[in-house]
Amino acid sequence: MLKPIVNAWRRFEAKRPNTAQFLMFFLLSNGVTVLQLALMPIFKWVFYQTALVDVAFQIWPVGSNVDGSQYYIFDYPAGPVDADGIGGGLAYFLAVQITIAIAQVINFFAQRTITFKANNSVAKAAFWYVIAYILITIGAAAAQGFYKAPIYAWCKSVWPSGGEAVADVVTMIINSAIAFWIFFPIFKVIFKSDAAEAAEDTAEEIVERDLETVQEGPDAARS
Repeated sequence: MLKPIVNAWRRFEAKRPNTAQFLMFFLLSNGVTVLQLALMPIFKWVFYQTALVDVAFQIWPVGSNVDGSQYYIFDYPAGPVDADGIGGGLAYFLAVQITIAIAQVINFFAQRTITFKANNSVAKAAFWYVIAYILITIGAAAAQGFYKAPIYAWCKSVWPSGGEAVADVVTMIINSAIAFWIFFPIFKVIFKSDAAEAAEDTAEEIVERDLETVQEGPDAARS
């Protein structure tokens, strides 16, 4: 039953490799996002049973909020999350980051093996992946200051009992969308295969040959 689908995909992949690569990246990324959405409530519930929810985690102050209060890139005050999505303490921070870390480890190996079929150094690719992951995490955390509060306020006004869970899902989807568009070009750089490099070399040789033909003139082209 699956064989015709697999064969059709392979034909499409051979005909349009770049499009097929992006589609596979899209499918796996969405699968990882679903995993995050499933894990986040579990880790959040576990950490909320500890005293970590009363431990503030507010680091890297930059500028001020519209109300004049201090703006933090990572802003998790102590106590339960309020109507504006502020709070949760170290418990909420750990729930978010552990969920994302697990999902991204799975994403790294899935994309490397299935999407990009890479066979270059795992250690080298992982190093640059971790650097990109840290920078994206910081950037996404900073961006949350612009949309997190209105999302939580709106969700809690519409669903008083379950608005926080809905807002968690929405903010995680936004974070995943940001990571999606940034990670694809990064993966194109850090994941390499011998076949892809051979294809690039062949393309370069063709271009160089054509340039030489043009430079030598029409007589060389006719010969």
